[in-house]
Amino acid sequence: MQNQCIRISQIKLPIGHDQKTLEEKIRKLLKLKKETVIKYQIVKRSVDARNKPDIRFVYSVDVEMAGLSVSKKIFGQNISLTEKQSYHYEITGKTKLSHAPVIVGMGPAGLFCGYYLARNGYRPVIIERGEDVDNRQETVKLFWETGKLNTESNVQFGEGGAGTFSDGKLNTQIKDKTGRNHEVLETFVKFGAKEEICYVNKPHIGTDMLKQIVKRMREEICHLGGTIYFNTKMTDLCLEETGGQKRITGLWVNQAEKIEAELLVLAIGHSARDTFELLHQRGVVISPKAFAVGLRMEHPQAMINQAMYGTDMHELLEAADYKVTYQTPERGIYSFCMCPGGYVVNASSEQGRLAVNGMSYSDRAGKNSNSAIVAAISPDDYGAGVLDGIKFQRELEERAFLEGNGQIPVQRFDDFCQNKKTEDFGEIYPAIKGRYCMGNLRKVLPEGLSEQLIEGIHGFAEQIPEFDRGDALLSGIESRTSSPVRLERDEHFFSRGISGLYPCGEGAGYAGGITSAAMDGLRIFEAIIKEYAPLERIL
Repeated sequence: MQNQCIRISQIKLPIGHDQKTLEEKIRKLLKLKKETVIKYQIVKRSVDARNKPDIRFVYSVDVEMAGLSVSKKIFGQNISLTEKQSYHYEITGKTKLSHAPVIVGMGPAGLFCGYYLARNGYRPVIIERGEDVDNRQETVKLFWETGKLNTESNVQFGEGGAGTFSDGKLNTQIKDKTGRNHEVLETFVKFGAKEEICYVNKPHIGTDMLKQIVKRMREEICHLGGTIYFNTKMTDLCLEETGGQKRITGLWVNQAEKIEAELLVLAIGHSARDTFELLHQRGVVISPKAFAVGLRMEHPQAMINQAMYGTDMHELLEAADYKVTYQTPERGIYSFCMCPGGYVVNASSEQGRLAVNGMSYSDRAGKNSNSAIVAAISPDDYGAGVLDGIKFQRELEERAFLEGNGQIPVQRFDDFCQNKKTEDFGEIYPAIKGRYCMGNLRKVLPEGLSEQLIEGIHGFAEQIPEFDRGDALLSGIESRTSSPVRLERDEHFFSRGISGLYPCGEGAGYAGGITSAAMDGLRIFEAIIKEYAPLERIL
């Protein structure tokens, strides 16, 4: 649904301004009288720190036209008419369902698909192999403290998905004309996120807030007639073939119970390797895809603030972030999932293998920043087999586990360059959730990849001074950047050749973060309501 309004871009104001100053600027640009009442919405707010230390907020706003009389002369490069796009869907499906749709996985994709199905009378059943967020938090805490891993409930598996133990970043590169992106952000706000996530340039929630939000969404799904089972793992598919066409009839969970279903949404996340193996055995069409691997790198947050803002910190600005890229002759090297004021976390999910990730709380108040410094990996690097990407990841994780004897191996950058084990830290000490020890990460990565990461990190220092300082800390391995496979879909969003089976989200290869995964959950919701009628609502 569309409504015309006036879009004003490039409104630059000092960071200490108030709402009155912004409104006065809008009236001035539209050549309106001071007393004119205006209704506007902030569409975007970013930080312009190019002229340090004169830092500015830069706004784009949409002003409602109703009741305003504006001259055509005001329109130009930064003032234009625009159609405000809001999220809209229609239930047109006529096919009756005998059973409730089943969703496997309760990360962002499964959560949003389930929430919107529940809102519209489809009474979804959601199964999640991990625990609810409260018990999961205690299980993860125990793992970080003792190294005792629960392979079914951990940083990767459980209510909220892998993003629950992250920075909660909500930015996406998707060009969205459907309104799904804003709908996802508005839904997060509805369940407790700050309203500013709808307009800041790089929105984030923080792991502490995200845990509360996913819990509230789960409670609302149940209130609306949905059913959720934790500690419940899909262990097989039930398929029926007629005339060469396969269709879903149900699934087995925990190797003991069958759930009948005509519709099955696979929102399994990128770490569900055992599930990928099962799907491959059952004839689901899977393709290998590119991903990235590398190491987490820590710097003092004060150093990053200084580089980005020209000052250590300003009370009105968040901890600064960065994004850096570098091209070696062999491959691209880039930063990924940057966590200002955050922590490196042990994100392992398999025995004898170790993987790391980054996490920030909502205040981003930690002493260090960290990001994954990763190298692009294609099927040419790991083989042509459907599951060879998983094999490649596992081999690196096994090396990391051995190098740290089960703990996260940490190394100074100068020692990494010299291929020697770190013996002591410099000015930077690790900010890590989980046990760690000093090690030599050159034993973890293939030699060529190590050299390319070193070249890239030195290259980043041309963009951020001292990025390649010798006492910057590396830890690894960062191997779960995205799914190593894609579950192929047809024009109906079914798994190719299997009706009723909907691959969805990041694990299926159709998303790259919390927001894009949630948006794909909405896309699958839309596909379902286009073909199938709601179940009767529970009175």
